[in-house]
Amino acid sequence: MVDFDDDRAEAEALDRLQELGLTQYEAQTLINLLRLGTGTTKDITRINGVPRTRVYEATDRLHELGFIDIQHTTPRKFTVISKETIIRTLNAKREGTITELSECLEEIGAAQPQREQFGVWTVSGREAVSSRIDEFIAEADEQIVYMTVDELLTDGHLDGLEAAADRGVEIYLAGISDDVQDQIRETVPSVELFDTLWEWDETPAGSLLITDEETALVSALVDESTAGSDFEETAIWGSGERNSLVVVLRAIFTWRLDGDSAT
Repeated sequence: MVDFDDDRAEAEALDRLQELGLTQYEAQTLINLLRLGTGTTKDITRINGVPRTRVYEATDRLHELGFIDIQHTTPRKFTVISKETIIRTLNAKREGTITELSECLEEIGAAQPQREQFGVWTVSGREAVSSRIDEFIAEADEQIVYMTVDELLTDGHLDGLEAAADRGVEIYLAGISDDVQDQIRETVPSVELFDTLWEWDETPAGSLLITDEETALVSALVDESTAGSDFEETAIWGSGERNSLVVVLRAIFTWRLDGDSAT
């Protein structure tokens, strides 16, 4: 659990509520009422100077959403529902929005994005690179060649590799430590581990993935001091039997895997 002081917790809560669809004043009014429990418009504005006209609009909207109840006295009083109910309501609203979006996208069409035969595409950010790896693993029908370092091998990648193995896909893996190799063998017993051509974990390299000998992705790690965090990741990928990235990596690793098989 993240440890927040009071001011930071309020600032973070305001940001999250706005990300979930509330306006700035709706979010601030809700938080003010959470502090008060029950209060009038004047009480709400007194906490941090939310304009009275904005409180009127915000309380009407929060009432529509079911987050607060109104007592029609003079002046009107507002009381907030429990924090747990607010979270459940927001979660249900978010899931409903995602479901509706999914249905709309399905209706728009099932066309797959066109993948360039000759050029390469760039992907920036660890989450984006990880998502692209998950996508390519999920689409593999025959073979996966995957090199990575321990910290980039996610549970999602392991689940994808396990599902691929269940589909009968051949999986070759390299670059990881002995401990993680043991973990993968437990999850995906059919995986074949091979030696890399170089010390993968001693370079800025991140991951290398080739699927069905026609899609390839290579990522690199940005230096910690430059990224401002533990590390950042950027990648290039290409698709198609004649794609230059695919052709080069396929040639290297077909030779390497054939060499391992012969020994």
